[in-house]
Amino acid sequence: MIVRGQGDLWQVVLQTDHADLSGAVAEAWADRGPRHDSAVVAARRHDDGWAVWERSPLVGADGAPVAFLDVHVPAHLAFYRAGIAAVTDEDPYAGLLVSMHGAGIYRQRYGADTGLSLSRAAEVQPLVDAFVAEQESAYEERSAAVGVDEELRWADYHRLQWFDRFSLAFCLRDWDHPGETPFELGAFTFTPLGPWRARVDPFPFAGAAARFALLRRLVPVRAWTQAEFRHTFFGIEPALVEIELVA
Repeated sequence: MIVRGQGDLWQVVLQTDHADLSGAVAEAWADRGPRHDSAVVAARRHDDGWAVWERSPLVGADGAPVAFLDVHVPAHLAFYRAGIAAVTDEDPYAGLLVSMHGAGIYRQRYGADTGLSLSRAAEVQPLVDAFVAEQESAYEERSAAVGVDEELRWADYHRLQWFDRFSLAFCLRDWDHPGETPFELGAFTFTPLGPWRARVDPFPFAGAAARFALLRRLVPVRAWTQAEFRHTFFGIEPALVEIELVA
């Protein structure tokens, strides 16, 4: 879950709903490689493993919902392996990209996002290292099996990171009251223009505007028990917000 405080509410976005937005960003992206269809599948399904965990999302000792960077790492490694396998069944190249994404979570997107880390990874560093080594050791063989060279594989990996990060930019920031201060997202500058609307420079989509949607739930801030949170969370009607990005 992606959790952001919003006054007396938490905005909660399920990882699978975040991934739906990532997939929509991928479909609209102008800079495409020759295997773009697989990159779209990877973007849309890169967090499929979370669907198991999100059947019963957890609260912490303080009663707050556990956000994605604070999840128990052994569980994360297990369900991410399952997600990689499931995506590979649909599209082997997409599965390779999701494998790279999974390893990259523990490698700061291979240097592209030095702020990315799971807060509890150091507790089980040998397990993390084994997972990363397991994924990385298969890159070359998997690339050969799908007929993709290293240059394209890494280009599509980095495109997948942009699809993911564009989605996260709307999951993790206050877009109901965005203010007017521009912010940087790697090579891109976002300038808020109003609720759920921003100018992006350079503009990575075809045309002068791109429109997307994000599903979220607004949960009252309080100290929840596990049973109360699960019952209440799934009883909340999710709301669809409309996003517009312009050149």
